[in-house]
Amino acid sequence: MSGTTLDRVLGAGPVLRRGRDADYRALDWHPGEPHLTRRDLVGPTWTAPRTGRRARACMAHVTDLQLADVCSPARFEYFHGHFADPRMRALVPMHRPQEAITAHAVEALVRTLNRVGGGPATGHPVQVVLTTGDAIDNAQWNELTLLLEVLGGGPVSPGAGLTAYDGVQAVGWPHDLFWRPDGGGEPDLFRARYGFPHRPGLLAAAFAPFVAEGLRLPWLGCHGNHEALVAGVGVPTPALAELLPAGRKPVEMGPDVQLDDALALFTRSSEAFTTAGARSVAALAGRRFIGRREFVAAHLADGGEPAGHGFTAANLRDGTAYYAWDGLPGIRVICLDTTRVTGGGDGSLDALQVRWLEERLREVSSAYRAPDGTLVRTGNEDRLVVLTSHHGSSTLAREDPLRPGAEAGAAGGAELRAVLHRHPNVVLWLNGHTHVSEVRPWPAPGEPGGGFWEVTTCAVVDWPGQARLVELLDNGDGTLSLVCTMVDHDSPARPPGPFEPAARGPLGLASLHRELAANVPWSGLDAGLSGRPTDRNVELVLRAPGTR
Repeated sequence: MSGTTLDRVLGAGPVLRRGRDADYRALDWHPGEPHLTRRDLVGPTWTAPRTGRRARACMAHVTDLQLADVCSPARFEYFHGHFADPRMRALVPMHRPQEAITAHAVEALVRTLNRVGGGPATGHPVQVVLTTGDAIDNAQWNELTLLLEVLGGGPVSPGAGLTAYDGVQAVGWPHDLFWRPDGGGEPDLFRARYGFPHRPGLLAAAFAPFVAEGLRLPWLGCHGNHEALVAGVGVPTPALAELLPAGRKPVEMGPDVQLDDALALFTRSSEAFTTAGARSVAALAGRRFIGRREFVAAHLADGGEPAGHGFTAANLRDGTAYYAWDGLPGIRVICLDTTRVTGGGDGSLDALQVRWLEERLREVSSAYRAPDGTLVRTGNEDRLVVLTSHHGSSTLAREDPLRPGAEAGAAGGAELRAVLHRHPNVVLWLNGHTHVSEVRPWPAPGEPGGGFWEVTTCAVVDWPGQARLVELLDNGDGTLSLVCTMVDHDSPARPPGPFEPAARGPLGLASLHRELAANVPWSGLDAGLSGRPTDRNVELVLRAPGTR
């Protein structure tokens, strides 16, 4: 993990600050990790040439921001009270202690990317930021508006339309399951058991407007499950859509809710969990669920670069969210839409999208293999292909577990890999969803040195909250290298005190966001989300297409 601008890293040898029953850990900057060379596809004897290497491109990868309307009536934080019930395992957690200040972490990361300049291996300027879905949290219009405000620059309302916090972290809210920075009453679970700090005034600072710098690089969008589904899982039903703009938020589960198949019930009929106790909250007219077309239309209407952020008028016409973008010399970026709008967290590709993908791959391939292995020559000009999607190979399933009987021609991870292996110009697949940094080689069957690399990047919303730079190099010896470097947002390692003015600015709150995320029991420093050293700062080598 390397902070590229300052060559420093979070999480290596953190300083400990004692809590009551557990250690609440503070963070310090440490030197960045060296780049490790991974030769999985080319064999252990390969060495980098001393001369003749040439930079082809430099991209940044950002995923899983999950900007949330944290006071939404259609969020089910009270599920935390059922954390120990195995029937609810797939539906918790539903809340993060740091989520009210995620917009500030995104702002800090935007400022860092604006200043990062070039990649550390080549100095090549960053040309585009590739996002891979779950930029918002609960499929809501006001969340999408917040995203475009932060990335576009200018005045931002980090409360997604609210000017004051009105949710589960406020003093007086039912249950002691959530961190209450303002204190009040008996200590909550996070302060009592995990040593979380007392931070009076934080929620007011979190919802105070700020001016965003705006991302000064072109960026491409992507449709993820949290853009389409309630909590990334449930279908937005008419009944829940009616509740969303109202001023009533559920705080407990009714005694008649059947939990034997809680996941399926939430996926199909999440309003079943809203029938018991509720609390009055501030209503907001901008709260409404969005569909795929509205998600695409908002990107088309945004004034940033490139136009539509990859999405096209054809996407709007056809109700799709996959596209090809040829904005980098010699490279095609293909973005897939892997989200099942019928519900569930995992993804898949329907047959229509698989056929579209094969057509886009053939357009930039002078030769490819048919499904039976026959070599087909097209006469088309070769371009390298970078694939992006929200889900990766481990979370794409051809079979929908909640609706058995896969559509003919649909693709999960294995089927998609088979398509990509038949098109040798695919060199890189970037994705997110798991919130874990991970790098996997996928060797091409029968082609020594061939294949592609799958690179999954950690989430901005959770620890360690990083982005990833990817430099593409032609090594001049028949191989390519993908040099990956983790990037921390350039905020203080330790957040300012609660009464310091800087605590109310985006960078101070971004620093606190990172520290809180590091200490979340289920997703913090000890959860493995940052991956291994071989998943972070790495040089990934493969044979260049056309030399195999």
